Amino acid sequence: MTSCPPQPTQLPHRLPEVEEVSAGGVIVDVDQGVARIAVIARRNRAGRVEWCLPKGHMESEETLEQTAVREVAEETGIVGRVLTSLGTIDYWFSASGTRVHKIVHHYLLEATGGELSIEGDPDAEAIDVAWFPLGDVQSHLTFANERRIAQVAWERLAGAS
Repeated sequence: MTSCPPQPTQLPHRLPEVEEVSAGGVIVDVDQGVARIAVIARRNRAGRVEWCLPKGHMESEETLEQTAVREVAEETGIVGRVLTSLGTIDYWFSASGTRVHKIVHHYLLEATGGELSIEGDPDAEAIDVAWFPLGDVQSHLTFANERRIAQVAWERLAGAS
């Protein structure tokens, strides 16, 4: 009996990986005693509308906090100032033949001016923007990890943490 030489093991094809860092957050305004946050709507790749927190990529020399303030203003029309960090979300997705590890830093921002508008969004990703009562936003946000960030914002504002 003759033995066959071992066959080389084929490793599964792995897509190249990149890491993207973004920042954004929960911008809060109080209207008639009710805390509300600005949330944007976007279309996903399948064309479905998703309501999410405003966020985006860092530009050269920006800090995470500066990125959050700029992105929130661009995507919602609302200018704010950072109060505190709310945490980080990270997830993976594939795009253009690459696996992307996305890390998004979220901040709690106090609204200091502006008006709701998507006109300042340079990428025209936002298709709508709306104020939602912070206590009710859970039923509007599409993603569980962003609902968790909104809950942390609620707790911080209520003095629970």
